[in-house]
Amino acid sequence: MAGWNPWHGCHKLSAGCKNCYVYRIDGKHGKDSSVVSKTQNFSYPVKRNRRGEYTIPSGETVYTCFSSDFFLEDADPWRPEAWQMIRTRQDLRFFMITKRIDRLALGVPPDWGNGYENVTICCTVENQDRADYRLPIYKEAPVKHKWIVCEPLLGKLDLTPYLGDWVEEVLVGGESGPDARICNFDWVLDLRRQCMEKDIRFIFRQTGAKLMKDGKIYSIKRQFQSSQARKAAINYKEEESVRFSYKK
Repeated sequence: MAGWNPWHGCHKLSAGCKNCYVYRIDGKHGKDSSVVSKTQNFSYPVKRNRRGEYTIPSGETVYTCFSSDFFLEDADPWRPEAWQMIRTRQDLRFFMITKRIDRLALGVPPDWGNGYENVTICCTVENQDRADYRLPIYKEAPVKHKWIVCEPLLGKLDLTPYLGDWVEEVLVGGESGPDARICNFDWVLDLRRQCMEKDIRFIFRQTGAKLMKDGKIYSIKRQFQSSQARKAAINYKEEESVRFSYKK
């Protein structure tokens, strides 16, 4: 597993951005997250060591642009070069999450076609409003590998109008941080039911900092949020899932 942030910084777009972990971390260091800039790690996928070998070995999954959004408008001048590196490293799997699926057509390279086989583009939907706006666009988008990411989950979601064999996985999680909003376990279980009915892989990735279960609100420290989600033992078709791990 490798992490590649070709640029850093973003602009809050919707309800899920309110307590953005990038803003929270940057704030601790007096950094303005709304300033978007290329990083020193921009060329990481094609970087080589002294022996001339790629720093990222073949076969790795590369978690891409997790401190920004790959389709952010500010990054339009830099994205073509990023695509070139992704095209060069077809031996890697690039995994990215976006709230800007409506900008996909403006942000893919000329040879994109139906998508690159080595690229998974996930669409975030944190509430019903964003699901109803983004998922019709996402369903028709030319992307080879599609995951729906319901994180932070901010309310009950009905995904049944959109779920189908075009979705590889639905990944769910609560919100982290000191100001985290409550995630209700009933919402999580209902999404699991929807996925099982459509035979779609479902992963409960993390509880978030505040989880409501059986009418009681539990405060869960960051280091236990993923392990507590696993202990719930509600994942469906987990054996088929790609390992997915990043800090929020």
